[in-house]
Amino acid sequence: MVEQHYHPVLGSIGWSALLALIPILFFFYALAIRRMKGHVAALWTLLLAIADAWLIFQFPLDKALSASVYGMLTGLWPIGWIVFTAVFLYKITVKTGYFDIIRRSISGLTEDRRIQALMIAFSFGAFLEGTAGFGTPVAVAASMLAGLGFNPMYAAGICLLANTAPVAFGAIGIPITAMATANHVDPLLISQMVGRQLPIISLIVPFWLMVVMSGWKGMKEVWPAALTTGLSFGLTQFLVSNFIGPELPDVAAAIVSLICLVLLLRVWQPKSVWRFKGEPMAAYETAATLEKEQQLSFGKLFHAWSPFLVLTVMIVLWALTPVKKLLGGATQVFNWPDLNMAVAKHAPITAKLTPLAVTYKFDILAATGTSILIAAFITMFICRQSLGDWFRTMWETFLELRFPLLTIACVVGFGQLFNYSGMSATMALALATTGGLFPFFSPFLGWLGVFLTGSDTSSNLLFGDLQKLTAQQLHMSPYLTMGANSSGGVMGKMISPQSIAVGTSATGLVGREGELYRFTLKHSIALVLIVAIITTLEAYVVPGVIPK
Repeated sequence: MVEQHYHPVLGSIGWSALLALIPILFFFYALAIRRMKGHVAALWTLLLAIADAWLIFQFPLDKALSASVYGMLTGLWPIGWIVFTAVFLYKITVKTGYFDIIRRSISGLTEDRRIQALMIAFSFGAFLEGTAGFGTPVAVAASMLAGLGFNPMYAAGICLLANTAPVAFGAIGIPITAMATANHVDPLLISQMVGRQLPIISLIVPFWLMVVMSGWKGMKEVWPAALTTGLSFGLTQFLVSNFIGPELPDVAAAIVSLICLVLLLRVWQPKSVWRFKGEPMAAYETAATLEKEQQLSFGKLFHAWSPFLVLTVMIVLWALTPVKKLLGGATQVFNWPDLNMAVAKHAPITAKLTPLAVTYKFDILAATGTSILIAAFITMFICRQSLGDWFRTMWETFLELRFPLLTIACVVGFGQLFNYSGMSATMALALATTGGLFPFFSPFLGWLGVFLTGSDTSSNLLFGDLQKLTAQQLHMSPYLTMGANSSGGVMGKMISPQSIAVGTSATGLVGREGELYRFTLKHSIALVLIVAIITTLEAYVVPGVIPK
């Protein structure tokens, strides 16, 4: 049995932690400075982490390779399976034209740019984040706003700002379920913790967007719309995340906030229609033209939205305990070779020598991704797509996602290697020296991770165990700090190089990435500070809100 080494360099926790940081610092350099493609940077980082674990932390090479492969397969199933099936369903609606009907149903309701931003960037963007995630919300919503006549910089910037609170529950809750799977904790408890942090941000962000677009005076003109959107979204997000789980908070909150905003617009409209300075007349007449010339019946709208309603029903069905038990009979569980019970943690991480059980679960029927695949199959009939086109769309989705899936696999492999080699424990022991200040700084760790990786999922996989171990060292609830990693991480989404690239590509701003980065940076820092304050208050002022 191999015991983890926590002080391999000169017996110093500081120097050891610094050397454990080498792969992370390289990842930052590869993405932010060298601007490598995500999958290339992740692959090189994984190889560097293997060398670091073997040469510095004295982790046997065979076990380092085994831990990496284990993590990569975990990244592909169940994590990658969810990503693939969710994007596949979304692409079916795009291919068949039903998504265009959804887009038209939203854009034809109001001429005011501020309310359009609330509907498309915030609520509809959250819906896309909840169903597809991984860059889809910014790409789709920003192109929609630009098509409606928004200033391109604001179209991209507003969507990046809006795509914050929903991200922690994006892609059917994958950031939280991935962290729970990798760290062997209860995903519902993490969901509850995040659901007691982010709803506050969900209430603030709509007002924030209005101030950014039109100043304080402009925000006051549409405060009823901002309050309706933020309150309905935040309340639904809280209820679903706390009482159902991490899969549906975004989908449910987005639908509820859209409905509430539409109902409000039937009885209230802003006194003046706000548009961008110097905006051409033709641009702000677009929404009115759509409304007049492309009237959509309730039946047609229901038909267009029904694939996502089916998706919601299937996910809820798969979350029911009787269904889980029934489908779980086909689950295969394997003891992972050369790793299961072959590596042990010890003091001060654990009270006594503790061998680590390492199993791999292949739940082909019970996996959430399988429920989404079934929803995608039903969608084929709803959207009147032929079986041949359905398979062609599936293949196109795979080709489109092959590199993102490789990125996820490598990042999860890197995260698992960090866990089993003891490198994350070493960093946890170093971070534990911050003592009582750690709840304040824990969201910044997630923020840094999302900046580096462009993904709250990847950040949670990189730092979830680190947050857990540090909290345990400080005798705090690991769910507080793991939740803070996800909640703080989403504020780094708007400044990650990948997100900036998506935003500029969707709005014709390629080459102006620096401008967009400057547009979002100050908001990113301000919002993560708010999360840090919330986390600190939960730790020391209202600890009763922390789930147990």
